[in-house]
Amino acid sequence: MQHFFSSDFTLGILGGGQLGKMLLYETRKYDIRTHVLDPSNEAPCKIACNYFEQGDLLDYDTVYNFGKQVDILTFEIEAVNVEALEKLESEGKKVFPSAATLKKIQNKGKQKLFYQEKGIPTADFIHFDSKETLIKALQNGEITPPFVWKCTEGGYDGNGVSIIKHISDLDKLPNAECIAEKLIDFKNELGVIVVRNPSGEVKTYPVVEMEFHPEANQVEYVICPARISEAVTKKARAVAKKVSESFEHVGILAVEMFETKDNEILVNEVAPRTHNSGHFSIEASYTNQFEQHLRSVLDLPLGNTDSKVASVMVNLVGEEGHEGNVCYENIASIMALPGVTPHIYGKKETRPFRKMGHVTIVSPDVSEARKIAEKVKRTIKVISS
Repeated sequence: MQHFFSSDFTLGILGGGQLGKMLLYETRKYDIRTHVLDPSNEAPCKIACNYFEQGDLLDYDTVYNFGKQVDILTFEIEAVNVEALEKLESEGKKVFPSAATLKKIQNKGKQKLFYQEKGIPTADFIHFDSKETLIKALQNGEITPPFVWKCTEGGYDGNGVSIIKHISDLDKLPNAECIAEKLIDFKNELGVIVVRNPSGEVKTYPVVEMEFHPEANQVEYVICPARISEAVTKKARAVAKKVSESFEHVGILAVEMFETKDNEILVNEVAPRTHNSGHFSIEASYTNQFEQHLRSVLDLPLGNTDSKVASVMVNLVGEEGHEGNVCYENIASIMALPGVTPHIYGKKETRPFRKMGHVTIVSPDVSEARKIAEKVKRTIKVISS
């Protein structure tokens, strides 16, 4: 018998941001008790969990003591104290995804070496312990620009990634462990959300296509289904499944990929949690990624990952030149458009390029959804009041 529902069973969530908040919609639906830990007293999760604790996610004692109070522990952000998770697991606490999975993913160098070891297709790269050793390799001609520099720790939303065209481009970058990756001339950036439960049941969502903002290096549109051939779709889903099984992760795994000019699939990176590229599923799928994450960490049967309808997701980010109390300008105008659903994350303060919400547009026709998405993008503005 499952005793998760309307009981004393407690799910712990490390991180109280918008991903946690959207997961809490699902725990509310199933009447599952939740505890959340986040450093900010203004965290979006605070209003919807049973118990909220303010604390540092990287502090060993804070994470360990929080984990002791719950039955199963999961997270919505990778920057958490892994040693505390290992200690909890050694004492029999269930942590999903596991500390071992998180360790392989948290560091981009380890992640890339793991792909190499498992025969997962990825762009060629060289691993460096510091900027100095990278500069030496450039001076010795072991490596030549252009290439992609990636900091192995702590990068997100395009931070910690730079295209290096000249040696002087390295001047502004931190002296840190990094990888130099071959610059791929790709046709499309694709994503697949994979879900796996402890029993080993694995499912993949349809392939999405990511259109990026040319200057900000942030995703502008996530399009589902991706406008690619059936053969590439099959290949992308098969690669994503292989990645999931290699990591033996439990929960949602977001796999980001490149489709090369000759239709090969290369894995760029993964995130072991619910992800921006899966938000379309809230309106468009039979089972959204947040419910699916919940099903998987509780080892329940996984839901149907098919889409009911085509969809495009638009990120709502803070406008440049605006900082302070947030105001969503023209939100009523976009709500008058067909198939439009805005999601507001509950962050009171806006700043340039901060993720403040997203909008999903659904339509039977993906090109129609894409047209409406462009109208949404032009109309709504996230500014300070």
